[in-house]
Amino acid sequence: MPTRILGIETSCDETAAGVVEDGRTVLSNVIASQSELHAQYGGVFPEMASRAHVQLVYQVIDAALKQAHVALRDIDAIAVTRGPGLVGSLVVGMNAAKGLALGSGLPLLGINHLEGHLYSLWLTSAVRSIKFPVLALIVSGGHTELVLATGHLEYQRLGGTLDDAAGEAFDKVGRLLGMPYPAGAHMERAAQRGNPDAFNFPRAWMDDSWDFSFSGLKTAVARAVKSPALASSAAKTPRPKELPVDDLAASFQAAAIDVLAEKTAQAAEKFKARGILIAGGVSANRLLRSEIEDRAGKVPVYAPPQALCTDNAAMIAAAAHQRLAAGHADDLTMDVLPTWPLAT
Repeated sequence: MPTRILGIETSCDETAAGVVEDGRTVLSNVIASQSELHAQYGGVFPEMASRAHVQLVYQVIDAALKQAHVALRDIDAIAVTRGPGLVGSLVVGMNAAKGLALGSGLPLLGINHLEGHLYSLWLTSAVRSIKFPVLALIVSGGHTELVLATGHLEYQRLGGTLDDAAGEAFDKVGRLLGMPYPAGAHMERAAQRGNPDAFNFPRAWMDDSWDFSFSGLKTAVARAVKSPALASSAAKTPRPKELPVDDLAASFQAAAIDVLAEKTAQAAEKFKARGILIAGGVSANRLLRSEIEDRAGKVPVYAPPQALCTDNAAMIAAAAHQRLAAGHADDLTMDVLPTWPLAT
């Protein structure tokens, strides 16, 4: 009999639920985005995110079950994001999952959000035969992590961002350039029209470290926007529409991706990885994918389809399948872990 898991994801500003069969087949993956709600603030407003989750979570769960053509009695376990994430948002999903588990008697599993991003790859056919160890780059609005997976559920953290996450830097620079939130896709489109060599933005290589830093790059863009050279090209203080937005976006993207791609390729070589996984919202960026593929040599590179790059619940259910198969289960006393690391 197939194993069906209901996943629930509310770590930030996406209210999501989905049903996955045997850790591989997505029966449903419903996502209610709050992007329009938070766009007016240029980023996620935590309290408003929590309130929106309260209003949406049961509607989304019901929609996920209906789209999968199953009832709760057909589900074998319930999985929910335990962390990391916004504490208020996490609590909403956790309480919903606990209520369903208590009422149904189903096993409950608390899943690390980053682990979910990794197992989004197992929902694609290409990765299922991959051999360990694999090198994973998790890049999103809240996370930038290099992780070595030596087996299923076995991780070693190599490095991560010391300040802004890559996706966060894209959003902040996009805001400087007058783009709406979330800015990632807008930045990528602008960059395709621009000259990546127009501005010589810094790369924080941080020698002898697998860590990342994007705050200096973000500051360099801010200084370029306010520079006298650009100011003199406009009648007054330049507004975003008077700036060379495409060139700024292209130069920023080139600098950020240069570091991400190079460190990922170097780590894969050093640790003899048999594959490279790219996951998280920024993994949708086509230049990032192509640069890593170009630098990886013969090491195969895998990235999820667009629908599985951003936060979703199918990835939480996919990770839960691995944990359920390994005999893991949590009880109703577990609490959320807003700063929960995937590995140390």
